[in-house]
Amino acid sequence: MKLRWLGHSAVWIAGSRTILIDPFLTGNPKAAVRPEEITALDFVVLTHAHGDHLGDAYEIAKRTGATVVSLFEVTSEAEKQGIPVEPMNVGGSIVAKGVRFSMVAAIHTGPVCGMIIEMDGKTVYHMGDTGLLSDMGLLPEFFAIDVACVPIGDRFTMGADSAAKAVALCGAKTAVPIHYGTFPILDASADRFVEKVGGRAKVRVLRPGEELTVG
Repeated sequence: MKLRWLGHSAVWIAGSRTILIDPFLTGNPKAAVRPEEITALDFVVLTHAHGDHLGDAYEIAKRTGATVVSLFEVTSEAEKQGIPVEPMNVGGSIVAKGVRFSMVAAIHTGPVCGMIIEMDGKTVYHMGDTGLLSDMGLLPEFFAIDVACVPIGDRFTMGADSAAKAVALCGAKTAVPIHYGTFPILDASADRFVEKVGGRAKVRVLRPGEELTVG
């Protein structure tokens, strides 16, 4: 299974199914692809409906026939536009097309979540936009997280110090920093995050468009 960072919080996962998370591409100065370049897709996962996460989700889903997996409030809007949906809420899990999605807590404004995706024997945790939650410490009891996508930009999400603690709590083997460097208002570098994580996990600082093999 491959994971590719597309800039900001947008993440592409490719394995037996293809999954796009928080596809803010149009208007994203760091976007590695244009929406029209995405032509084959099974799922669009949305952690919440803020513009820098919802982004091009509905247009991409309509064009590709992908199913939107998200909070009930978000999928309700997608369904009005004729998009196939899988509504969820925090604490729930579903299996669709052989992929298990588990929605976990996040703390931010509006309905918001994190998402844990299990596919092809690998587990990816996209934290969405969140502050540090002690609940993250319970996740290793239920999931063996191979890769965590961790917001580190500060101001609107965790900064480097709390993001590093989140990595330790959730037990991820590898951490990929996201939600930083997109705009001047966000922290521009992942250096402090790398330093604070230390030896508790492997940190892969990806360039927009760069990918890693999960596992």
